[in-house]
Amino acid sequence: MATKKFKCNVCGYIHEGDAAPDKCPVCGAPASEFTELTEPGRKKGLLSDTNSNAYIILYSTVMVVIVAVLLAVAALALKPRQDANDLNEKKRNILASLSAEGESYDQFIDAYVVDAQGQRTDGDVFTLLNDLPTAFAEGKFPVFEARDGRMVIPVTGNGLWGPIWGYVALEKDMNTIAGIIMAHKGETPGLGAEIATPKYQANFVGKTIFEGDEFVSVTLRKGGAKDPAHEVDAITGGTKTSDGVTAMLRNSLEHYLPLLESKRQAAAPVTEPAAAEVSNEEKAESNE
Repeated sequence: MATKKFKCNVCGYIHEGDAAPDKCPVCGAPASEFTELTEPGRKKGLLSDTNSNAYIILYSTVMVVIVAVLLAVAALALKPRQDANDLNEKKRNILASLSAEGESYDQFIDAYVVDAQGQRTDGDVFTLLNDLPTAFAEGKFPVFEARDGRMVIPVTGNGLWGPIWGYVALEKDMNTIAGIIMAHKGETPGLGAEIATPKYQANFVGKTIFEGDEFVSVTLRKGGAKDPAHEVDAITGGTKTSDGVTAMLRNSLEHYLPLLESKRQAAAPVTEPAAAEVSNEEKAESNE
């Protein structure tokens, strides 16, 4: 029993059957010239009309899902390479803060983690660097100690538009800044973004973070530095970013005070009284 009707687009002949004829018996038109007729009241399928809203929505949804899956697969495939690039960038920045770009990181740097008392503890330094604010909150502080006795401390804070971070390198006296590398997520170009330029970072070299035994950090002062030992000119037009850098340095370096103080004491020279006492004992032995 015929279930479908097909109309010849050339002569109008109606054919009944399961499929259009190979050739129109009236005009000889091929099967491609036949169009299936829809009976009145007969419902079309969801995908039968490519111009319908339902078809467009379904097609768009399928395409979005396919693209999302492809992007997810690509991201997973590229993640190891991205992680390796991120790790290499961190290592380069640590060496750059020491002006030791020519050195091999693995041979030049001893990386470890200290607790709030400045004692070594368990932890992977680069895993902690991926979320430094959380690491600080948990009392875990990454340290990068150079073979020549200098030390690099990671710092983190907030600028005007988002996170700012960096690495502060200290000389062997654990007081004088040997170099600094800073970066940001979205500070204003030409203003706050200047913190990431080598020219501005050079202003920190030689500054000290202690006044005697008191920790004072380094301050970015609006209107120009007045204390050449502990202050740097703030960025013109970048007051909020400058304030963020000041807070970042103080708040981050404070976590490392127990470690810095213990190393400063270990490096302190023998005091005069001790030398004099030995000298007196030698004199007494000589007199005897």
